[in-house]
Amino acid sequence: EVQLVESGGGLVQAGGSLRLSCAASGFTFDDYAIGWFRQAPGKEREGVSCLSPIDDNPNYTDSAKGRFTMSKDSTKNTVYLQMRNLKPEDSGVYYCVASAYVCPRSSGEVENWGQGTQVTVSS
Repeated sequence: EVQLVESGGGLVQAGGSLRLSCAASGFTFDDYAIGWFRQAPGKEREGVSCLSPIDDNPNYTDSAKGRFTMSKDSTKNTVYLQMRNLKPEDSGVYYCVASAYVCPRSSGEVENWGQGTQVTVSS
């Protein structure tokens, strides 16, 4: 059974930083694309970043480029999302996601979801 367990969310002031973690189990970690989606109140879930098994370089949504850094520790089956210079519009529930081989381009393509962790950025 695929399990994705996020941690690290919280309340932070604009300009601050948070690091999210996602501990994965139940699948071959290095064979899956793993990433992050988020959902703001009243909005659809959107992709934030993703790391595919065939590329060492994560991709990011435009609003995250230059501020967010995704990394992976295969020895711990864990991925991280370091978020800096946070803005109020970054607020939402952040979900760790995993799909076989290919980064999902939309929420409809995500095969596995974590339970989510809340990020709130105050202005």
